[in-house]
Amino acid sequence: MTEVHAKSPGAAPEGTHDTQSAALAVRQMFDEIAPRYDLLNHVLSANIDRLWWWKAARAFDHILSRPKANILDLCCGTGDMTMALHARRPAGSAPLVAVDFSHPMLKRGAQKFRGRYANALAVEADALHMPFASVSLDLVVSAFGFRNLADYQAGLEEIARVLRPAGEIGILDFSEPKGMLGKLYRFYFKHLLPRIGATLSGSCGAYTYLPASVEKFPAPQEMLERMRRAGFSHVSWSPYSFGIAGLYRGSKQ
Repeated sequence: MTEVHAKSPGAAPEGTHDTQSAALAVRQMFDEIAPRYDLLNHVLSANIDRLWWWKAARAFDHILSRPKANILDLCCGTGDMTMALHARRPAGSAPLVAVDFSHPMLKRGAQKFRGRYANALAVEADALHMPFASVSLDLVVSAFGFRNLADYQAGLEEIARVLRPAGEIGILDFSEPKGMLGKLYRFYFKHLLPRIGATLSGSCGAYTYLPASVEKFPAPQEMLERMRRAGFSHVSWSPYSFGIAGLYRGSKQ
């Protein structure tokens, strides 16, 4: 890891030197892999990702069940978390908004929202500069996207800005398990996953970046402290699948 990457406030793909170039590189990677993104997610996770989305959505049933609650899926990718949230909403609820800055990813998500999920609105926007009024949302959830922000703390503060008092945040993302499982996981993530991903997607860089981004992402205790600094209380982390992934939660003070 270079010195620049070590000091980076967020995601730092190889060759980037500041938050602007990091954000651009991340967007270009996801634009490139969008056509095969869903297939790769399911193959590389052995379909466990579907369970993670469902569990994360269920954790917010107390908000999702309120028809007038304003809910955002941030860094929505192709919309799988959006659909997991939408499935738990009552009929006639306020539209659920899905935001991503990769146009090809968002376009694929919008195609999924037709029919059963027509009450989900796809919005192209930057997670660090969201086009929403302050204190206007009740819940912001991000699944496997927050880790790719060029500035983690700025991302948390922007989420806090748009949430109403007592509004909640949920961040579902990868972690690094401990013990023997952790060793096996790191071997798979660093050596096998990049090869499989490159073969199926045709993009070597994106699946080399993925394990590097997980390694760089703050450990749970550090992430919880960052959430507190951004203005969240009652913060917690719930590990999924022995800590391969986990859900961060908090309430805006």
